[in-house]
Amino acid sequence: MMQIVKADGKAERELIAGLRARSESNNKSVAEAVAEIIKNVKENGDVAVDEYTLKFDGRLPANREISQEEIRASTDKCKPEFVAALRNAADKIADFHKRQVVQSWFTPKGNGVMLGQRIRGLHRVGIYVPGGTAAYPSSVLMNALPAKIAGVKEIIMVTPPMKDGNANPDILAAAAVAGVDRVFLIGGAQAVAALAYGTQSVPKVDKIVGPGNIFVATAKKLLYGIVDIDMIAGPSEILIVADDSANPRFLAADLMSQAEHDRLASAILLTTDENIAENTVNEIERQVKALERAEIIEESLKNYGAVIVCRSMDEAVRFANELAPEHLEVCARNPMEYIGRLDNAGSVFLGNYSPEPLGDYLAGPNHVLPTSGTARFFSPLSVDSFIKKSSFIYYTEDALKREKDDIVCMAETEGLTAHANSIKVRFDENV
Repeated sequence: MMQIVKADGKAERELIAGLRARSESNNKSVAEAVAEIIKNVKENGDVAVDEYTLKFDGRLPANREISQEEIRASTDKCKPEFVAALRNAADKIADFHKRQVVQSWFTPKGNGVMLGQRIRGLHRVGIYVPGGTAAYPSSVLMNALPAKIAGVKEIIMVTPPMKDGNANPDILAAAAVAGVDRVFLIGGAQAVAALAYGTQSVPKVDKIVGPGNIFVATAKKLLYGIVDIDMIAGPSEILIVADDSANPRFLAADLMSQAEHDRLASAILLTTDENIAENTVNEIERQVKALERAEIIEESLKNYGAVIVCRSMDEAVRFANELAPEHLEVCARNPMEYIGRLDNAGSVFLGNYSPEPLGDYLAGPNHVLPTSGTARFFSPLSVDSFIKKSSFIYYTEDALKREKDDIVCMAETEGLTAHANSIKVRFDENV
């Protein structure tokens, strides 16, 4: 099911090349179909949205927008223990993200100069939430709560209707707990286009966040620039770095926890111990038989999973930084010693009792993370994702006079004489 590879400088390089080929694949037909949907929604608004809802979801919901009364009442339709879990998670997510808040600042420099930066939340943000077989209430919390804390004035959520034309009650409950302002029962690329351009009923937003299938991801990519987006998310990933103290039962379970997301998901174990490698593969074969998504797990692990036996933990750390995974677990005697060395990862899980699902649901850090190696330069979704910054400058006449010659010199060197003139005209009446 899952190959074991001994690191030799070549085998692991071939594996990286295979993973990158997966993430770089381009589906031209999907892009063309999505571009047509976007064009139709831009030109025809709600009419086009309804057309695609009928085509892809089978029926129109009784009401495109869910009332606030129905959103609030949704918590009564869910299991009490689920609502309690949502509220527990929301408290922890909010606590973590409140620590990310950055304040505006203002600095008088003296001599007639004042500088500063103003920070405020975006006006309106759209959240896409899958609502069919892959319904993730946790994503509502992870996307909406940081936006609220950032000061976003209005959060618009779109989610596909279920087969009966109604909203998924678990998703609505999460929206109620997170404080989402408006909810529309639309999905797919048409929902993304509606948020980007606005329709007769759906307001135009400044940024779109949230997970979705390849059509949703492609729509976000094509509309970037019309609106901001969180990121272009690829298939889910987990990389585990383990020494000879790790527990193969835990390692197997954690690898499969990501493999069940998608047939394209990647799950890789780096270990310095051959026994750990073999026992983990055996554990996967034993545990997978009891799991509902066994077929998806097996295909994912066969095509995009691997156990790599490294020659040292230093080699494993170097390889982890090169792969830059979405999720990185460190199952070692002293996991804390690696924090300062693991530079490229969306989120790092330290120790045998910090499995990836802890971060997916409840610990507090965001589970919207960079994939496909983009953790080299992208960060997780955060409060910063929902703010904008403006700088401001104030100079008195005397302060500008002290700097005018340098400004004119630089402007004229660049050939921008109108820039230079803007300075000169303030101090030379003959200009």
